[in-house]
Amino acid sequence: MNEANIAVLIPVHNGLHFTSKCLKDLYHQINLLSNETKKFTIVVIDDGSTDNSQEWIKANYPETVILNGDGSLWWGGGINKGTQYAIDELKCDYVLWWNNDIHTDGDYFRNLLLIASETEENTIIGSKIYFADKPEVIWSMGGIFNTRSGRKYTIGMLQKDSEQFSRPIEADWLPGMGTLIHRSVFEKIGYVNATDFPQYHGDSDFTFRAKLAGYRILVSPLLKIWNDKSNSGLHHYNSFRLLIKSLTDIKSNNNIGKDVLFYHKYATSPVAYIALAHKYIYYIGGFFKWKILSLAGFKKRDSQLK
Repeated sequence: MNEANIAVLIPVHNGLHFTSKCLKDLYHQINLLSNETKKFTIVVIDDGSTDNSQEWIKANYPETVILNGDGSLWWGGGINKGTQYAIDELKCDYVLWWNNDIHTDGDYFRNLLLIASETEENTIIGSKIYFADKPEVIWSMGGIFNTRSGRKYTIGMLQKDSEQFSRPIEADWLPGMGTLIHRSVFEKIGYVNATDFPQYHGDSDFTFRAKLAGYRILVSPLLKIWNDKSNSGLHHYNSFRLLIKSLTDIKSNNNIGKDVLFYHKYATSPVAYIALAHKYIYYIGGFFKWKILSLAGFKKRDSQLK
């Protein structure tokens, strides 16, 4: 992969505050590579932003490729539009899924090039993701899905970084940030399923589908990124109205319909649905538990309100 080209795909809808910081960080880190800089093209897929995101990007980072959406692309459609452009127009070998609410360190892209050059094209490479507000606490080192038991979880979630997370980890699926995919994967299994999973689960669906097709999912501890979770998802924030909305809204990771659809596609036993039921019993039950405790004077930390 010595001469490989990589497209960094960033779907956005408003959020210029995050996008501006993201692009500043990206270009700074990539420019540290000097003669390697040309291997990266940053592609922003702007899905109908109304906060002058495009004007700001053009004025400050004119080398950025901007693709337009009308507000109906969501994450999956945005990634697909960016992937098609990267493969057909830029002739890129790889795409790198990115978010506008993440940042990284000065070694990320150097390590990325090195790891990719030593890794077979049949391997999808994931990153070690931390919480931005808790820099030593892991958010993800990939995910596991047991098709029989139904257990679906993120490796390392809420655990402090330690020796056990200092080695590459084999996973079943990856989140939609810091994920490097060779063009041949799309050519074999198709693009992200933006119809069934326009926002959440599109990343885990695609990478798990790749795993089932024989691709390897490998997370490298050398690829470190920090994610600001305040910019993602729909949370209930201790509101009953938002709780109900979070169970059906496209912007929610707790959308019951999308969860059931994922299990319908991949679960190999009826037992798997018990694990899914447990997820929502815990989610809804936790909401009412804290409602009751609040009457007794107990207060939740901000992180628990979600």
